[in-house]
Amino acid sequence: MAAAAAAACVGEAAAALCAFSPRDRRFFAISAPDGRLRVWEAASSRLQREYVPSAHLSAACTCLAWAPPGGRPPPNKDGPQRKKRKSEVVEVDKQLDILAIGTAVGSILLYSTVKGELQSKLEGGHDNRVNCVRWHQDNCCLYSCSEDKHIVEWNTQTCKVKCKWKGDNSSVTSLCISPDGKMLLSAGRTIKLWDLETKEVYRHFTGHATSVSSLMFTTVKPMNENKPFDGITGLYFLSGAIHDRLLSVWQIRSDRKEKNAVMSFTVTDEPTFIDLTVSEVKEEPVKLAVVCRDGQLHLFEHILNGYCKKPLTSNCTIQIATPGNDGDSTPKPVPILAAAFCTDKQSLLLVYGNTLQPIIEKVSLNTTESHMCLIRDVQKVLSLKTDVALTKVKTPVVNSDTKVLVPGIPGHSTTVKTPSSGKEKKKNKRKPGETGEESIEERLEALDIDVSKVKTPGGLPQTDSFAVLLVQGLESNDAEILNRVLNTRKENVIKNTVARMPIHAVIPLLHELTKRLQGNPYSASLMVRWLKSVFTLHASYLSTLPDLIPQLGMLYQLMESRVKTLQKLSRLHGRLFILVTQVAASEAVQDVAEVNQTAKLVYEDESSEEEGSDDEMIADKDSDENWDEDEEKEEQSDEQDMTVEKEINGDSDLEPENESEEE
Repeated sequence: MAAAAAAACVGEAAAALCAFSPRDRRFFAISAPDGRLRVWEAASSRLQREYVPSAHLSAACTCLAWAPPGGRPPPNKDGPQRKKRKSEVVEVDKQLDILAIGTAVGSILLYSTVKGELQSKLEGGHDNRVNCVRWHQDNCCLYSCSEDKHIVEWNTQTCKVKCKWKGDNSSVTSLCISPDGKMLLSAGRTIKLWDLETKEVYRHFTGHATSVSSLMFTTVKPMNENKPFDGITGLYFLSGAIHDRLLSVWQIRSDRKEKNAVMSFTVTDEPTFIDLTVSEVKEEPVKLAVVCRDGQLHLFEHILNGYCKKPLTSNCTIQIATPGNDGDSTPKPVPILAAAFCTDKQSLLLVYGNTLQPIIEKVSLNTTESHMCLIRDVQKVLSLKTDVALTKVKTPVVNSDTKVLVPGIPGHSTTVKTPSSGKEKKKNKRKPGETGEESIEERLEALDIDVSKVKTPGGLPQTDSFAVLLVQGLESNDAEILNRVLNTRKENVIKNTVARMPIHAVIPLLHELTKRLQGNPYSASLMVRWLKSVFTLHASYLSTLPDLIPQLGMLYQLMESRVKTLQKLSRLHGRLFILVTQVAASEAVQDVAEVNQTAKLVYEDESSEEEGSDDEMIADKDSDENWDEDEEKEEQSDEQDMTVEKEINGDSDLEPENESEEE
């Protein structure tokens, strides 16, 4: 389970903010996505301090910086100054244990790792997210930059703003102080070198296409020792940016014309943690350790001696993986969170595993091999730590008359029994012929559990067991367990399961739900219920994740594509519904038998019969008259004009009564 959790946090490694204590790399501070600051001891990987800011959900930690080693070393003199020198060293050591924590709301917290409490709070300088904090060499001065485009110089003794000026037209994302403490590098996308006395720009550099995430000087002296050194000219510094696989090296020159990088280092992914050994002599190479978002570590070793056109590749790449035992033959990668050079510059401190419980290991450098894969059983290491912690727990001595109530399964009424004497142990020993295994009934009787109370109605598992099964399925990627849990339909079971699951399993659950949403519609309808519960109950935690947008990018695109097609599908559904109803109606009409429209009974009135007979007689008379007129037309064909007049007069003047008289 621990190895699976470590392998699942590759994307989480980039979100974690971490820093080693200066000088001796004694402590390692890391702020996990849950908002808690943890300080680990590097030698033993033991948790030293844990600090939870009061507003860790709304004002999440955005940057970390240890106070540098301050003050000059005491002079090598014997005599009465020895006591004073010891007190000064103690004060310096106390100052070294102060952590500056930038927050998302613009305030800066100063946390003392010795006292384990918040020492002071710097407010009023920024009104937006703090991107970077850097200590000056005198320990009483702190510089910070923010999304509000400003750079602020703080006095940590009075907790007030000493100076504030606009650093860029866009947000300022990174800072670095020169080795002599008189210059300040700031970067948004372009890089500027400021004079701290006048607060004016001394040099401009091209910068990167995206926001710069890291700045650091690589040399403290110029490579050309012939010319006089003014404290800044001739020095090299390194810069890295988000979504950029190239680390650029710049040189501060006396002329203002050269603004481009003199060389670059190429890595496999975006750099998340960078550490280097500063070159103090001309022939001494710069050693660079770069941890990438994909969990790999790249080591570079190069002498900075001017312009280099081709990007330099790493001398050695280090990866960590699990051995792949215990039935699973496939090794799983373990992400490297951070790396730092030790004081001897020949060994390296590696931090790997989970951000909630990292493992810190010292490894000797061997750059003769171009690629190294370290096999580490993370689960075994974590279990050893747990066993050591358990041995420190002392069980109290309990009398036989004392009854102790312990939490456990409902219905568990047994008491904590005192260790039995040697005679009772001999009586309980089995005979050689009997088997050594106990039956389930005997175990239940020994525990004195009321089985009827433990069983749930219907034989269904309880909500807490659902949460345990869900976490186990996500960590082991077991499809059978996940199908058993995620195919449930009850709203209250889903809600209670999501509420009882641990925080670190929320993001893996969202990834699993996104994967299942791309399946058939039946599965998608079930997964939507889980999504609703996750977003409702864990919205406060999800809002604190800085990389929430890339984490949920696939889910957002999937939902957006489905919403876009909803209107078209609704129209198609309506048209198909109309067609189906019309087809069904026409089939229903065809199935109905034809009705015989012949009248079975006709009723006629007498008055209607008489009127009908008179009309028939008049019609017969008209037909006889027309027949006579046609004969007369044939006989008198010669006198056409007269015939026409007679016909007209005869037709208009004659009436039925006159016709009868002439006949």
